[in-house]
Amino acid sequence: MQTIAFVATSQPDRSKSFYSEILKFTLIEDSPYALVFDANGTMLRIQKVENVVLAPYTALGWKVPDIQGKVQELGAMGVTMERFQWIDQDAAGVWTTPDGSGVSWFRDPDGNLLSLTQFNAYRVTKPYRSTAAACN
Repeated sequence: MQTIAFVATSQPDRSKSFYSEILKFTLIEDSPYALVFDANGTMLRIQKVENVVLAPYTALGWKVPDIQGKVQELGAMGVTMERFQWIDQDAAGVWTTPDGSGVSWFRDPDGNLLSLTQFNAYRVTKPYRSTAAACN
């Protein structure tokens, strides 16, 4: 099975611009029901809805090799990183997790909370291994 990621938009024209021009994903389809992007090998379906109901947590995120560089790049394109009072973020808006990974958040045009994560060196060198197969 392959993963398909989903978020919703009530502003398809703004979302199309944001995901293609800012995040640099390739638009595959613009149908009456969804915008479909190739998000670096993962299908991202942005469902067209009348009203977006925002999740109070991160809806979608990406692993990046250089979080400071990516935050700076997005900032230059007008993206504002989110600030949260309950965590200590650096001047760029990056929070360093207890294991040394960096995480930063931003919003798409509909307000969906998106994130970037740069895993620390230990986690980067260890491939992600699912335990789902062991549960079947």
